[in-house]
Amino acid sequence: MSSKYYAKPLNDLIRELSGLPGIGGKSAQRLAFHILSMSDSGANAIADAIREAKLRMKYCSVCGNMTDTDPCGICADGARDSSVICVVENPRDVAAIERTGEFRGFYHVLHGAISPMDGIGPDDINLRQLLVRLQKDDNAKEIILATNPTIEGEATAMYIAKLIKPAGIRVTRIAHGIPVGGDLEYADEVTLSKAMEGRREL
Repeated sequence: MSSKYYAKPLNDLIRELSGLPGIGGKSAQRLAFHILSMSDSGANAIADAIREAKLRMKYCSVCGNMTDTDPCGICADGARDSSVICVVENPRDVAAIERTGEFRGFYHVLHGAISPMDGIGPDDINLRQLLVRLQKDDNAKEIILATNPTIEGEATAMYIAKLIKPAGIRVTRIAHGIPVGGDLEYADEVTLSKAMEGRREL
């Protein structure tokens, strides 16, 4: 969202900020003005944090999660349950599951999902490394497929299940359905269908 009323450096900042996910033109404009109103030390701290993150963050060679150490802190934690691996689409999913405090196994990050419409096949995501990992380590007894409840996420889960089940490893899929605090009348048909499929005895 550039403007002829703004100087080029400000327009450039707005343009770069608006390229971030979830940031529209007006939000980028507000952020740009906020950054310019900050003290030099505050603005430099943001710039330094971005530079440091880009320089130090990498992918864990074991699970594919983002980390500044290799292996990552989760993979290096000997107190976790090595018999369970939770497969997710991206590092943000790891953080979301970790926040629950309920899962004590390990993870594998795919960095995407199979999507033929977008030209993304099994070789374009971090799937081969999962298979290599399972061949090297016979501790894994269960693979939890926690890909997103989208067409691509479902297709990816089905594909992985077909690959792994013949090895005798238990493959489970996270339940999908009505969120806690949600109303049935506002749920879409797919969500309701998944909720019915995943019903359990009380």
